[in-house]
Amino acid sequence: MQAWRVHRNGEPSEVMRLEETDRPTPGDGQVLIEVLAANINFPDALLCRGQYQVRPPLPFTPGVEICGRTGDGRRVLATPALPDGGFAEYVVADEAALLPAPDALDDAEAAALHIGYQTGWFGLHRRANLRAGETLLVHAAAGGVGSAAVQLGKAAGATVIGVVGGAEKAKTATALGCDLVIDRRTEDIVAAVKEATGGRGADVVYDPVGGDAYAKSVKCIAFEGRVIVVGFASGVIPTPGLNHALVKNYSVVGLHWGLYNTKDPQAVRDCHQELTRLATEGVIKPLISERVTMDGAAAAVQRVADGTSTGRIVVLPSGAAR
Repeated sequence: MQAWRVHRNGEPSEVMRLEETDRPTPGDGQVLIEVLAANINFPDALLCRGQYQVRPPLPFTPGVEICGRTGDGRRVLATPALPDGGFAEYVVADEAALLPAPDALDDAEAAALHIGYQTGWFGLHRRANLRAGETLLVHAAAGGVGSAAVQLGKAAGATVIGVVGGAEKAKTATALGCDLVIDRRTEDIVAAVKEATGGRGADVVYDPVGGDAYAKSVKCIAFEGRVIVVGFASGVIPTPGLNHALVKNYSVVGLHWGLYNTKDPQAVRDCHQELTRLATEGVIKPLISERVTMDGAAAAVQRVADGTSTGRIVVLPSGAAR
């Protein structure tokens, strides 16, 4: 089969190589899956760079979430078992962790429903307890993780403020349903949030960026607000001053969605059921900006790494625009 392999760490466009390799062999409790669509996530770039919290042995295949077909014909969502990731024609995954792909979504959309939307749902509902009528501030609102949080925030009845970088991304965030879009390149985030909320600030901040985004967030967080730390796409991990949290009465809450797979797998299944319902009702729909063939995967991962993409880029191993 064909698969993208990483033999040394570095930038995705430099270290990913498309090769012929053997199909992976399922172990106990695992199943072989034909990859119909593989969604690109920022962790794929971190895996290539050797900067992710999980460091698979070299060589490995990136790709942390797919929509695929099992040998018995089921269309499923899966997180492939590294080092044999999803940018390949076949993967293996744990049978117990497979989730049914929603009929309302095509292969590419279904592949993008899993990690980003699960992260958004657990972050907003389980960790932040977002309530209808509250104000939600979403950083990188036009990106894959941010766009999911925008849709889920609107579905929860929140007023959503999206922060983006650039006019084109602002258009995307507006189309997603943001009530207000702030272009961080030309606008003062703190002043804009305070003006929009009558000085109160945002009740919940969803931050997959870190760095300056976090620093600005805690300057415009509301009384008893919650900052959800999802990741550090900026490359800068904040060092919060806990005295500031004490003085302003806000919470800093971490979210590592993958832990739920081992600590509370039933919660993952329950969340998927809710996401499937929302997708069926048309309330949420992954924003797919590009569908690329197998040979375009490395360049696409690099675009995600560079922060120039919007929504989700999905790899279609067969080349079909499903």
